[in-house]
Amino acid sequence: MNRIFAIGDIHGCYDQLQALMGKVPIDLEHDRLVFLGDYIDRGPDSFKVVEYLINLKREYRNTVFLKGNHEEMLELYLQGMEMMNFVRNGGHHTLESYSRHSGENNTDLIPHSHLDFFESLLLFYETENYIFVHAGLQKGVPLEKQKTDDLLWIRNGFIRTRYKFGKLVIFGHTYFKEPLIQPNKIGIDTGAVYGNKLTCIELPDMKFYQV
Repeated sequence: MNRIFAIGDIHGCYDQLQALMGKVPIDLEHDRLVFLGDYIDRGPDSFKVVEYLINLKREYRNTVFLKGNHEEMLELYLQGMEMMNFVRNGGHHTLESYSRHSGENNTDLIPHSHLDFFESLLLFYETENYIFVHAGLQKGVPLEKQKTDDLLWIRNGFIRTRYKFGKLVIFGHTYFKEPLIQPNKIGIDTGAVYGNKLTCIELPDMKFYQV
């Protein structure tokens, strides 16, 4: 692979996702595309975002999708667990989005293809030089022994640490107005759903694309 493009938290912002993908100069044959999770909740159209990503994967095999804490909350909601937690954290926007797109003959609110997508999400993705994760890592813990709760939810302990993880960590989850660039990590959740920007980083050149 020549380059890696990583995209931060989308949160149902379908128009920004489309616009960003139109700006990213990706080579569909040689480059890799990594999404860092939180595709749903809070934004206006989670259904369209997930549908777009599913179709993208069909056309472009070199795509990696990570799991975010909002996908975990949806998973628990569908199991009848912590339902109000999901709703309170923007899940009601997701339910409304899926309700708008479910046909009269569709008894399932979330299509099976979308459920398969959610079940396929990875907790992290590692290359020779980078670790991609939704929220972050616990220092001093091998990657394969990291707790799911930390991979999806950790904030301050990871953000503040200068610990060297062996590879540069690319993450989302914690909102910054501009990408957080530190020697050991780069954060690219720039708050698209809060009226700010959706961000993509190109590696190894450290170029940023935003809408």
